[in-house]
Amino acid sequence: MTLQTTPDRPRIDAREKVLGRALYAADIALDGLLHAITVPATIAKGRVTAIDTALAIAEPGVVRVYTHEDFADDIAVTPATLGGNQPGLQPMTDTMIRFRGQPVALVVAETLEAACEAARLVRVSYRVEPFTATMDELGSEAEPYEITAEVGDAHAALQAAEVTVDAVYAQAQNHHNPLELISTTAYWGAGKLTILEGTQNTSAIKFGTAGALGFAPSTVDAISPYVGGAFGQKTVLQLQSALVSRAAVLLGRPVKLVMPRAQLFHTAAYRPRSNHRIQLGASRDGRLVATIYESDQQNARYDHFYGTSHNEMVSHLYGIANWLGRERLIRVDTSPPGYMRAPHEHPASFAFESAIDELAYLLEMDPVVLRLVNDTDRDPITGKPYSSRTLARCLERGAELFGWNRRNPAPRTMTAEDGTLIGWGVAAGAYKGSMCPAIARLRIQANGVTRLFITGHEMGQGMRSAIAAELMEVLPVNLDKLDIQMGDTRAAAQHLTAGSWGTGSAVPATRAVAEKMKAALTELVGELREGDDVHRKLMSTKRPMLEVEIEQLGLDQTQAALDRMRQGAPATAGPIYDELVAFSWIAHFVEVRVDPTTMRVRVPRVVSVADCGRVMNRRTATSQVQGGVVWGIGAALQEAAEVDPRYGFIQNNDLADYVVPVNADIGDITVELLDIPDLQLNASGVKGVGEVAMVGASAAVANAVFHATGKRIRHLPIRIEDLL
Repeated sequence: MTLQTTPDRPRIDAREKVLGRALYAADIALDGLLHAITVPATIAKGRVTAIDTALAIAEPGVVRVYTHEDFADDIAVTPATLGGNQPGLQPMTDTMIRFRGQPVALVVAETLEAACEAARLVRVSYRVEPFTATMDELGSEAEPYEITAEVGDAHAALQAAEVTVDAVYAQAQNHHNPLELISTTAYWGAGKLTILEGTQNTSAIKFGTAGALGFAPSTVDAISPYVGGAFGQKTVLQLQSALVSRAAVLLGRPVKLVMPRAQLFHTAAYRPRSNHRIQLGASRDGRLVATIYESDQQNARYDHFYGTSHNEMVSHLYGIANWLGRERLIRVDTSPPGYMRAPHEHPASFAFESAIDELAYLLEMDPVVLRLVNDTDRDPITGKPYSSRTLARCLERGAELFGWNRRNPAPRTMTAEDGTLIGWGVAAGAYKGSMCPAIARLRIQANGVTRLFITGHEMGQGMRSAIAAELMEVLPVNLDKLDIQMGDTRAAAQHLTAGSWGTGSAVPATRAVAEKMKAALTELVGELREGDDVHRKLMSTKRPMLEVEIEQLGLDQTQAALDRMRQGAPATAGPIYDELVAFSWIAHFVEVRVDPTTMRVRVPRVVSVADCGRVMNRRTATSQVQGGVVWGIGAALQEAAEVDPRYGFIQNNDLADYVVPVNADIGDITVELLDIPDLQLNASGVKGVGEVAMVGASAAVANAVFHATGKRIRHLPIRIEDLL
C-alpha cells in the first residue's frame, strides 16, 4: 500500500481555541455549582490527632467541611486509583499522614473565596513521626536491584574492553507545571455520576471513582473535553477526584475543585530524582562491546512506580552485544512520583548519551561518527529486526543541517568575536512504538454533519487534527461540520492516552472505520468518484444518516487486550512484537554560548531530525518536537525541585521560583521530520513524536557545555556555579 504525503492543514480546533470557544473541564458552567478546596497536611509523616472545623463552618457561604471522619467508611482504595499501582493511597480515609501536603480536609462553599478562607481556618493537630525526605538521607530504604535488561556477558566483555568509561549521572526532581491546573467537577443526577476532568485517562476516572465509591462502573461517566497540558501528570485518578465526587453525591449539587499550583507540587505526579551509573566498554576503533547500567530511583514508601525501565530505550539504541541493566527503588517519605514526558527515557538518555560523548573524547573520535559506527539493523536485545531503523539517517541529516563539519573537536577552542565560548553537542534518542486497542464509530449525516466517536484524548498535541487528516484521505466529508468526540466514556470505551501511542492507535482505527463506511456507502449508492459529496450521495438514498463501527487491535494483540480496555485497564503492545521491534528515532544538535566571566549558558540554536513514521499533521508534529526540545533545555539548565529536608516541603512550589524556560531562553529550533511511513507497525504508518522529541535533548545540551568549557557536568540541571 502506498500512502500519500498528508497535505498541510491548520489544526482542526485552532479557531475554536483562539476564540475561547474550546471549553476545558473547569470552564463548563453548571447550575448550582459549589466550590471546593483541600486543606493540606503541614507535616511530612505522622497522624492526625484532632481537627477543629468550627471556625471554618462558621464562615459565611460555607456549606460543609469534610474530614476523614466523614469519608473513612465511604471511600476505598482501589488499584485504578493509581492507574494500577499498588498498594496506593486515598487521602481522608484514615488519620495517617504519609507526605507533606496530603489532603486532610475538604471545604465546600458557595464561592471559591469562601472555600479558600474557610480552609485557612481549619485547625489540625498532629502526632509527628520521624521521616526521610530525600534519597541521600539516613532513613532512606534501598530495595534490592532488579535486572531489567540482560544479554551476553557484560562483566566479562567490559573487563576485556580496550577502552572503558565508568561514571555516575544524576537527574533532579522535576515537576510538570502545565498551564491547566488539575481540576475535578462532579455532579449526580438521574442515577448517574458525571465527572468532568482534564485528563489523559477518563477510563481511570470512571473505573477508579466507581471502585472508590462502591458504584457500578455503568453509573459513572467521565468526560475530558480538552486538556491544557498533561505530559503524564494527568494519567491517573487524582487524589481529589474521589473526594469531590463523594461530596457531590452527598450534597446533591455539582462540586468543582481546582487544585492550587502550590499544592500540586506535593499531590500530583512528578519526575523523581534518580542516579545512573554507566559503564561502557569499547574497542579502539569505537565498537561498543559492553554496557552495565545501574540506576536508583526515588519513590514513596507505599507506591511502586517503575512504569517502564531506564534500560528500556537505551539498550535498543546501538548494536551492543553485551548488556546488563539493573534498577532499584529508594523509599522515602514523599508523595509518589509518576510519568513525566519521556519518563525514564529522558534521564536515561542524559546519562547514556553523556557517557557516549565521554567515550568519543577518550577515543579522539567524532561523536557523530562513533554513533554511526555502532548503528545496527537488528535489535541487540531480542535479535529481531526493527520495523524501521533510521537513526543513522537522523544523525547524518542533522549534522548536515547544523554544519557539524565546521566543528573544532577540542574543548574550549571555539569562540565568538566577543570571547564568548561556543560549544556544539550531539545526542541521539528513541522512544518505543506502542499501540493500544481502539473503538471507532463513524456517523455520516445527509445534512452535512459527520460525527466520529473514538478512543483517545486530545491533550493539545493535535490528535483531533491527525484523526481528521486520516479520515479525509479515505472519505472526503465536510470538514467544517466534522465533530470528533473523544476522551468521553459515553462516546466510546477509552484507553489511557500516553506513551506516544495515542496517534498510533487512533489514526489506524480512523482509517479502518472510514474504509468500512466507504464500503457501506458504495453498497448503497455505487462507486464513489473523486469530488463526490458523500452527504449528498447519502441524501439521494432518502436516508438521514449511516453509521458503522469497528474495533481495532494493536499489532499482535488479541481480544483480551480489548476486554482489558473495556474494564478500564491499560492494554498496550510494544515496542517488542512477535516478529519485530518498533521505535521512533531522533537526533539533536545543540549550540551553546557561555559567557567566559559569568559562565551563564545560552542556547541560540538547535537542529532536531526525527522519524515518527508518517507525519499526519506537520504543524502539530513540528510543534511537538520544538516543545520537547524546550523541555530538554529547561531540564538541562534550570529545572529542579528544592526540597527542604527538615520539613519535607518543596520550597519553590510556584512558577516564580520553579524556573522554566521563557522566550528569552530559547533560540532557533530547526525541526525536520523524515516522513517515512512505518507500514510494518500499522496500516497508517504512524508512530509517536511527542515523547521522543525530548529524548536526548538534555544530553546534547550537556555535551555542548563540555565542548564549550571543558567541564564535564554529570548532573542536571547544570548551574552557573558548576562552571565557575
